[in-house]
This record gives sequence, structure tokens and C-alpha cells, in this order.
Amino acid sequence: MLKESCETCRSNTIALSGGLDSTIIAYLLKERNPNTVAIIAKDFVASDLTYCQRVSKEFNLSLTINQVSTTDILSAIEETIKILKNFNDIEIRNNIVMYMAIKWAKEQNSTGIITGDGADELFAGYSFFINMPEDKLEKEIQRVCAIMHFPTQKLGKALGITVESPFLNEKIIKFAKGIPSDLKVRDENGKRHGKWILRKAFEKNIPMQIVWREKSPMQDGSGTVGLSNLFDSVINDQLFLEKKKKIEQDDRVIIRTKESMHYYEIYRRLYGISEKRRDERSCPYCNFSIENSKFCRMCGAFPV
Repeated sequence: MLKESCETCRSNTIALSGGLDSTIIAYLLKERNPNTVAIIAKDFVASDLTYCQRVSKEFNLSLTINQVSTTDILSAIEETIKILKNFNDIEIRNNIVMYMAIKWAKEQNSTGIITGDGADELFAGYSFFINMPEDKLEKEIQRVCAIMHFPTQKLGKALGITVESPFLNEKIIKFAKGIPSDLKVRDENGKRHGKWILRKAFEKNIPMQIVWREKSPMQDGSGTVGLSNLFDSVINDQLFLEKKKKIEQDDRVIIRTKESMHYYEIYRRLYGISEKRRDERSCPYCNFSIENSKFCRMCGAFPV
């Protein structure tokens, strides 16, 4: 079923992280000889590089390692905020990676790019699922699936590139929702893993070090997690406190970190102040609607 979904993709370019999801897609499409691209920060520690190279070698695939400078990343931050219209530090930090991958595909005259979006939501891949009590796990998976959204679609649309995600095929979604939670989160060799059923299904087809690789957020794998330390080092403490106080007084927005402040200042310059909404629930930090979520998509506050 997943192979059929992959084969319906028209693009021949895969955004490769060396994680489980993109590696499964690369395996299922290897006969097509797709191009693969990995975004790696030149100035920060990035864990994806070795895994991507292993996948490329294992399946004999063409791999472009696009090493991006801090200047490239800072430029991508502004463009990503412009498209996604939020100052959510986690979402921005993760999605500048996809912005740069999609931008690369566009520069190569590709019309589309294939991503692993959806696997973590449908098959319980996020780390917070791992230690959740079993009586709450199924309900939490259902909640996450009900509110899942993928900024890559907005990024692709803005750049004129089709983003194709095989895991989000309607048949796959329906199939995944019917799988019991104890087959999604399960112990293997004394360690608890999310996406257990996916790992077992492909453990004979892809390298073992990737099959049982722990979930690594895009920001860690690409190295963009290093942005937090960068902003902490370049923004003066006193200036941060002064700006934080002024923003809270003038805009009624509580800034939590120096990195968030950098993103907020870009957002405010582009879109002004977010007006307080009259929804039943709103974020205590930025007043944005949070609906049925524990996470604010506008500012990144968690839990709310």
C-alpha cells in the first residue's frame, strides 16, 4: 500500500534526512533512481550527514549534500516567517530546513519534492508518545492526528513546487488509524520505540542503524538547533530584557528566548501586531487561538 502511494508521486526528488521515514521512501523508490537532497548546516553540528550518506550508498542513490552557511540560514529564516506567518521558534527552526530543500529543488528545475510528512503523527513517532501510559496513548494519537498540519505544503506552494507526501495518502491514513496503539509504541530489545510497526516492516530492507534510530527532530539532524546558542551569544542580555519588557507592554506578547525575539521582530515588521482573538482558548503568551492543542502554533509556547 505504501509502495503504491510512493509510486504515484510524480517527482523524482526526495528530501532525505537519513531518518526512518525518508529512508523507507528512498527504499521503495530506489528502482526509479531518484535524486536525494540533504540540508546540512555548515557551521553547526548536524547528525543527519552520516545517515544520509549510508542510505545513498546502500541504495546506490544520487545524494546532494547542500551545506548551508549561517548567512544562508538567516536569510531562509526571514523567507520562512514570511510564508508561514508566525514566529514559532520550533516550527521556524525545523521548517527552514524544508524551505532550503524546496528552494534547492526549484533551482534544479524540479517541479516537486517528496517528503516523509505524516509518519510521526500517524504511527506515533514523536518522543512524547514513548513514555505515555497505554491508557492515554490511543487518545493522544487520535488528538494529534486530528490537528496535524504540514507547513511544507505552504512552503511548496509559495515557491511553486509540489510537495508530495506518500504517508498522507488517504488509504495510508485510514490504515494507520486502524492500527492499535500497542503496535505503534512498543518495546524492542529492552528499549521502547515509536513507529514500531514501521520499523519491523522494513527492518530487513533498510540499514539496522536507521531502522532503530531514535527520533531526531529536523532541527537536530540538520544542525539548525544551533541557532538557539547563536542568538544567545550575539544578543546582549540587557538589550534582550529591555526589548522583552517593551514588547510585553506595547504588544501584549511575552517573549521567552532571544531566538524567539529575533523571529518576532521579523514577524512584527512583516505583519504587525497579532490582534487578540475572541476564541474560547487563546495562548497566554501571544493571545493567538490554540484550539484543541497543547501547543501554540503562533509563538511555539508549550504546554498551553
